[in-house]
Amino acid sequence: MDKTNIEYVLPEEIEMRSFEIIAAELAERGITLPAEQDMITRRVIHTSADFDYAETMTYSENAVEIAKNLIKNGADIVTDTNMALAGINKKVLASFGGEAHCYMADAEVAAMAKERRTTRAAISMELAAKREKPVIFAVGNAPTALIQIYEMMQESNWRPAFVIGVPVGFVNVEAAKELILQRCPILSTAEERAAAMWQPPSVMHCCMS
Repeated sequence: MDKTNIEYVLPEEIEMRSFEIIAAELAERGITLPAEQDMITRRVIHTSADFDYAETMTYSENAVEIAKNLIKNGADIVTDTNMALAGINKKVLASFGGEAHCYMADAEVAAMAKERRTTRAAISMELAAKREKPVIFAVGNAPTALIQIYEMMQESNWRPAFVIGVPVGFVNVEAAKELILQRCPILSTAEERAAAMWQPPSVMHCCMS
């Protein structure tokens, strides 16, 4: 095997070296990220190797500060995938008094979704909204989760404490994000740009540090 292009880095220095490469690439592209958003956007780039996120990440006013304060004051996180749930550092979250949840695999949720002819993600958001404390809605898969959040806002004075809205796919992705942009504290991606279910844990990792 040709090893001429392999860069040998100590295990504890791999992540640091990755961020050095990201910094150099951003500088070469002439991109300066807003200070508040810098670490989260770099983390998303790190987990995707996609520098387009430097220009497509969308933050509502004071989004990062709001998310950090919610976590530090014990907010819960509800995700729409068990993969995202697995990626959240529950020990650190618990140290602030928060818990992470995902209802997608619950038999009750599946039954309710079937009866009402809707998605498990939509039902999960309904259950999350009933929690008696602030909740960060971490949506990294289903556009119907964002649509459900919007519909709940339309039906009452209820508002989510914070939304990470980065669903995947092509069906209703852009429309779902547009529905709640400007209506609540949110971190999302611009226009039709989809994301992936690993993004919510990446964002939460930064907000907990």
